[in-house]
Amino acid sequence: MTALLVALGAAVGAPLRLLLAHTVDGRLHRGTLAANVAGSFLLGLFSALGLSGHAMALLGTGFCGGFTTYSSFAVQAHAGGRRAGSTYVVATLGLSLAACALGFALGSLVDRWVRQA
Repeated sequence: MTALLVALGAAVGAPLRLLLAHTVDGRLHRGTLAANVAGSFLLGLFSALGLSGHAMALLGTGFCGGFTTYSSFAVQAHAGGRRAGSTYVVATLGLSLAACALGFALGSLVDRWVRQA
């Protein structure tokens, strides 16, 4: 069942990333950057909300795993050359880590609020 949920989540996440990348990507690969940052935010949020088991398989591993991309990020960084590629790497990693932390902080607040209600 878990593998099926991961596949289902990825079947939604991967086409959304492709659509986003093809819609807004240009020389700066903004679509891939946006997908990686948004996926990192969501994974932080899901982690803070305590999703586990089937929910984390579907949303965290499946959707976020399919939505984000390391392979495209690595190819695009390499193709950018030393200066632009390095800038792209630093921007992607920095923004993705910050987005994950923000998602986790927001999820923690929501979780605390729900527990108090």
